[in-house]
Amino acid sequence: MAGLFYTLLAVLAVFSPGLCQEKTYLQRAGVAFNGRPYSSVMTVSNGEQFGNWTWREMCPDNFFAVGFSVRVEPNQYALDDTALNGIRLICAKDGSRSFLYSVESHTGYYGDWSQPQYCPSGVLTSFQLRVEPHQGLFGDDTAANNIKFRCSSNPTLEGPGTDWGEYGHWSQECGEGGICGIETKMEEYQYGLDDSSLNDVRFYCCSKSLLFYNCKYDILITSICVRQILSDK
Repeated sequence: MAGLFYTLLAVLAVFSPGLCQEKTYLQRAGVAFNGRPYSSVMTVSNGEQFGNWTWREMCPDNFFAVGFSVRVEPNQYALDDTALNGIRLICAKDGSRSFLYSVESHTGYYGDWSQPQYCPSGVLTSFQLRVEPHQGLFGDDTAANNIKFRCSSNPTLEGPGTDWGEYGHWSQECGEGGICGIETKMEEYQYGLDDSSLNDVRFYCCSKSLLFYNCKYDILITSICVRQILSDK
């Protein structure tokens, strides 16, 4: 009997780490939270000229981008290259990674999504875009090739993109809060002509908010509380 008891303990010791791990749920947000207010829009000056700005996608209220993944088509050698096709933000609330939302705006059709990269703590606050300039009438345009993000805790994360072109200057930083939304500039499918796919991107900044109750008392000593949303300074 004692032998069976110790055998069961050994089995639990082997499997318990997996049983105790916190599960992570990732849900696509899409345009469901497009009405979320934002404080500023971050841009860079080296985006390319092809295509049009599409639609923005926002993290839910009180969620901020803590990580990202990218869709990249690898080198096609003698065929048409498009390089960076999409950027996906991973949004979390209050630092918890147990329930996440993703937003990505319009993406291209080529390549595979990379494994997400996350800030060790904090949120994404600024970005830098690697872009190959226009290659001329008979050249192969790839436009955006890769992206870097800076976390509020200071580390820099770089996507596994391609290496054509150069990185431009860093964007401005989200002054309070962090990145909370994305909008992409995409060239649509060119039907056998030169495709460049993702050309530019801009990110939305949101401030962290704090629920504050301002209570006033009337002559009957009953409290009337007015709910206010204040910026967390």
